[in-house]
Amino acid sequence: MKRRSKPYRQRSWGRQLLFLIALGVLAVFYVHWGNTTLQTTFFSPAFRNLPQSFDGCRLVVLGDLHSTYFGEKNQQLLSAVRAQEPEYIFLVGDLLDAFQEIPEGYAEETAAGLADIAPTYYVTGNHEWAIGDVPELKQTLEAQGVKVLSNEFVALKRNRDHVILAGIDDPNGYADQKSPEALAEEVRNAYVYEDPFWILLAHRNNYFPEQYSLLGADLVISGHGHGGVIRLPFTDGLVSTDRTFFPSYTAGLYKENGSTLFVTRGLGNTWPSFRLFNRPEVAVVTLRRG
Repeated sequence: MKRRSKPYRQRSWGRQLLFLIALGVLAVFYVHWGNTTLQTTFFSPAFRNLPQSFDGCRLVVLGDLHSTYFGEKNQQLLSAVRAQEPEYIFLVGDLLDAFQEIPEGYAEETAAGLADIAPTYYVTGNHEWAIGDVPELKQTLEAQGVKVLSNEFVALKRNRDHVILAGIDDPNGYADQKSPEALAEEVRNAYVYEDPFWILLAHRNNYFPEQYSLLGADLVISGHGHGGVIRLPFTDGLVSTDRTFFPSYTAGLYKENGSTLFVTRGLGNTWPSFRLFNRPEVAVVTLRRG
């Protein structure tokens, strides 16, 4: 029996090498696609005490853009949001990124584009405070039509009913800023003769079980978790933004202490992380009475 020739072995190794190269190229393409292609997701939490007029109220929740563009001047993002015809847009922090260059005019363009679609409300994330000049950023957003909620609340009206929308600055903010508990007390005192349905915008998802769920808000809306960065089957993500493994409260709906949390997986990344099986999310939350 003749032994296999050396050229045959070389051809076999050559095919394996080409296969590995092709596999690597496909993997790079998939990661790029998974980090730059928007995914619209839909949620319909139900609440027994939601005012009748707000049944079917459609919200778009965006978070953690981290200075990322989706299309020129974020036109892909704005088109995806506009297509959902939201009544309100909630922007839950980390619009900008502390570890990469911020494109000139980024905050203005994004804010103006969103405010042109629907009333838009914003709360700060940890990255805005890490960058600094937060008062200037707030003024910029307000000038473009975005309402900044800095430890305060407003009433949203729909037909004959209203709900309360509150928003808090990130804990990275001023040391003497109003606490979430103080804000919740203000809501209760302002509506002492009724028990209004109220929504809290608060950037940090991981504060929900121990603090935010105890404030009395019916619905807390957060970001910060990035969907657990890498989403694996039967997990809530592989790693938190605090670099702990197998975090919770990273994407979708949760319930604790009579309060419901919605967390968006967010849109961008902060250096040096990337997303895997976790596409950038435009979240549509439709409030239901039930």
